[in-house]
Amino acid sequence: MPGITRCEVLPFADDRFRFQIDGRELTAWNFSPAHKRPFLFPLNGPVSGESLTRMGHPGAPNHDHHDSVWFAHNKVLGIDFWGNTSPASIRQLQWLALEDADEYARAAVRLGWFDGHDPQPLLEQDLIIELRPAANGYTLEFTSRFTPRAEELEFQQTNFGFFAVRVARSLSAVFGEGRLTGSSGATGEKNLFDQPAEWMDDSGPMPRRREDGSREAVIEGVTLFDHPDNPRFPSTWHVRDDGWMGPSVCHAGPLAVRRDRPLVLRYLLHAHSGGADKARADETQREWRARPLLTVRKSTRPHHQFEIVEAT
Repeated sequence: MPGITRCEVLPFADDRFRFQIDGRELTAWNFSPAHKRPFLFPLNGPVSGESLTRMGHPGAPNHDHHDSVWFAHNKVLGIDFWGNTSPASIRQLQWLALEDADEYARAAVRLGWFDGHDPQPLLEQDLIIELRPAANGYTLEFTSRFTPRAEELEFQQTNFGFFAVRVARSLSAVFGEGRLTGSSGATGEKNLFDQPAEWMDDSGPMPRRREDGSREAVIEGVTLFDHPDNPRFPSTWHVRDDGWMGPSVCHAGPLAVRRDRPLVLRYLLHAHSGGADKARADETQREWRARPLLTVRKSTRPHHQFEIVEAT
């Protein structure tokens, strides 16, 4: 149908962009200034239709900063952007481009990292989110460019940052029957914590509603991929059997970023049916590596201020 595409990103009035395939919402980018930072929620399973992620820890209220799928960092010039107790916050400054196609839906936004005192952001993060249909589910690619306002800025040594996922209760080994699996094939927090990995998977049972209204368990999961162009690839990982995972880019030491050389990070999420599958994950990783870097530029097309293009 003219003007109708399979993949769409739709703005809603409550500071939310809905990503959908074939008219079905799969995830949403939430950027209300009422929140400490923007995040993706829900991240719906391809079979269950229920979110594979959750807001906050199932048993620890001091982990309410675990916002499903989110960007943050624990030590930026000593400032805590990770937790909810510091005055620092991350806010969306503007959206740059929203693009629909049969093969993908893309959104580009600009985020400001504010220390809670200076009205100007300490740094800006240009983020591109791309949704694609995939085997056994769908993928979401995240391309970030971090540009400091000063000539140089240091992300200090920490296990926490830049990107993390808090999975649904039933996918955690502690609160449900889920299991962490790394790219090496090792499983569980004991074998994966602080170890390098090209990808990390958390899979387990999710509830699916039957036609009679009762529910049954189906196996689904989410795989998070590191990119070989990211600093210190393959990253060591901070993972917990209670249901969260994130690559620790600054675990080995601080990372200095210059204004004239922004930090670029690429991550991929695969929301999939079935459990962890090393062959499938390795193939997804290979296919993703072959994709060009996405970037935003001023558009020369009528009625478009910016556009998302493949970097050359």
